[in-house]
Amino acid sequence: MPVIVFEGGTMETEMKRTLIRRLTETAAEVTAIPAAAFVTVIHEQPYQNLGLGGETVADIKARQ
Repeated sequence: MPVIVFEGGTMETEMKRTLIRRLTETAAEVTAIPAAAFVTVIHEQPYQNLGLGGETVADIKARQ
């Protein structure tokens, strides 16, 4: 049972569905393992818990 783990910021439900589907499709195609064998785990972090270049992603997004 291969496991795909994605670490990132918070996402809407539909975006998660699309991400899981596409990651699974690609991994199955590349490895020739059936898509049904893959487990995908999404670890979401609030943007204030993620840092980039010495500041939180929340602060970066607030300026955009």
